[in-house]
Amino acid sequence: MKLLAKPFAILALLMFSLAGMGQGLKQDISVHDPVIIKQDSVYYIFCTGSGISVWSSVNMVDWKREKLVFAEAPQWAVDTIPGFKGHIWAPDISYHNGLYYLYYSVSAFGKNTSAIGVATNKTLHPDSPDFKWVDHGRVIQSYPGKTNWNAIDPNLITDDKGTPYLVFGSFWGGLKMVKLNAGRLSVADDITNIPTLASRKKDASASGANAIEAPFIFKKNKYYYLFASIDYCCKGPASNYKMIVGRSKNIKGPYVDKQGIAMSKGGGSLILKPDSNWYGAGHNAVARLNGTDYLVFHGYDARDNGRPKLRILKMHWKSGWPELAN
Repeated sequence: MKLLAKPFAILALLMFSLAGMGQGLKQDISVHDPVIIKQDSVYYIFCTGSGISVWSSVNMVDWKREKLVFAEAPQWAVDTIPGFKGHIWAPDISYHNGLYYLYYSVSAFGKNTSAIGVATNKTLHPDSPDFKWVDHGRVIQSYPGKTNWNAIDPNLITDDKGTPYLVFGSFWGGLKMVKLNAGRLSVADDITNIPTLASRKKDASASGANAIEAPFIFKKNKYYYLFASIDYCCKGPASNYKMIVGRSKNIKGPYVDKQGIAMSKGGGSLILKPDSNWYGAGHNAVARLNGTDYLVFHGYDARDNGRPKLRILKMHWKSGWPELAN
């Protein structure tokens, strides 16, 4: 009997350890503006939150909350945005030349008093000795009464030559794009007259709200696909967020929808809209993981009083256009 005691003790300890590993894992996680990336065998979600929220998973189903990117609000952001308390919006994650680049936005709500910053890290694994976020501060800024665009919702995309561009924007003059310097930390373009990639207005001079935001560009075969979110987020059951898409063979556009209408003139083919289960869905990212393309976004759960939840759907392509798998 004593000979059996040790194996049973080891088994009990193992079961306890496995149970402990499962503690804190969640499937139905509440996120806003998620973006996903994979390092080694671990998937990481970065999303809007105080200090930038981070989740990790080994299967894209069970998620563990990780430490915030910023324990304290970046000082440059505090100095730039009146009343800023550290709530950071819409991060974007990418990898280049041994570094992870995390672009993020800070803003006064409802105003284009906004700026996009960037931080880098050698690894996303918190237990690595190389893990350390280094903040490089402001990349681009918008000013009320001076710029007709809003410097939030960044997404990095490179052309076939490896030239980096930052697409961004919300409301105001619509979605914009600027070229970055090779180091990806500063803007290379003249920002006094940035062309519009997408707008809900057919005529730029028309009055009224321009409810478009959250651009994300994904290259597939010979086309660049521009995804965007239209109508309104952040209203719980009153949200009516939707996603649209257009495409172009040139990274700078023009991006057109299935009917050939330019997104800069109000075009955009609908890819996802509200239904009986979700009041709205939007602010998406696109990622190719393990040979499959995924649409990653948040939806307002009709079964949970409109609380924003993480959604990940497989995406396939039909006649050169993205469609969501059933």
